[in-house]
Amino acid sequence: MPGKPWTRNNSILKTLLLIGSAWLWAASAAAAPSDESGEKPLLEALDGEIAPGSLLMGQTRPEATVRLDGRRLRVTPEGHFVFGFGRDAEGLVGLSLKLDEREESHVFRLRERDWPVQKIEGVPQRTVDPPTGETLKRIRRETAAVQAARARESDLRHFLNSFRWPLYGPITGVYGSQRVYNGEPGRPHYGVDIARPAGTPVRAPNAGEVVLAHPNMFYSGGTLIIDHGYGVTSTFIHLKNLKVEKGDKVRKGEVVATVGSSGRATGAHLDWRINWYQTRINPQTLVGDMIKRYRSANNTEGE
Repeated sequence: MPGKPWTRNNSILKTLLLIGSAWLWAASAAAAPSDESGEKPLLEALDGEIAPGSLLMGQTRPEATVRLDGRRLRVTPEGHFVFGFGRDAEGLVGLSLKLDEREESHVFRLRERDWPVQKIEGVPQRTVDPPTGETLKRIRRETAAVQAARARESDLRHFLNSFRWPLYGPITGVYGSQRVYNGEPGRPHYGVDIARPAGTPVRAPNAGEVVLAHPNMFYSGGTLIIDHGYGVTSTFIHLKNLKVEKGDKVRKGEVVATVGSSGRATGAHLDWRINWYQTRINPQTLVGDMIKRYRSANNTEGE
């Protein structure tokens, strides 16, 4: 159980909803019913940007039912809930809350975003050409293992605590960019790439439990997934060495692996990803500016 919830980005819990550049809390609050006793809205707070790639955390009554576009969200015993939007999410989204006879609805419009194109040369061609035979079977097995790890329903609540960068260094790839490998269009990039020499320690960005530890997947090479609770997971790929095993409990800042260049990679770097179940989230929305975080850490961790 987290000791200091709602400390993400070292700020107090926001009670306004940011949609693009407009603050629309007034419109949201107007939709919330209140009785003569002045009872406050069921949606007590919502932290995060209504935009593709964002992770949002909300606060309500512990007994309330919360749904996102009809999908029921889990609510912690303290009344917190979490959800996220993928890269290609767009248009309007609806958040509804219900407690006994009270019902409350909020409708928000996702902010539009443009994504860059990144051309990458020198990728091993075997990881670019369409796979067949045993290679295809291997990829399907590995994909199923990753999806199962991200689908885990745990009661961990570490996601409520602030996240940190797993290591510091030059950012060479960003979330959402359209990748072109050796001249051939590929899938968008769903993580943030940090270039550091092979063997550099990779630290847990938050506490959690290791739910997948694989030494060498076809595309992602050394792969590690940490569950932070309620569908929020961190994934680290292209690793050289894994320092933890499946089932291990890890602390925030603990060394869990080292940087490598395994799988589909052209050089040593860490590809760090955040998921809400199968929805891919932009990690940078959770950790803020790297330079500021690096300075605040006083560079004392040997990274």
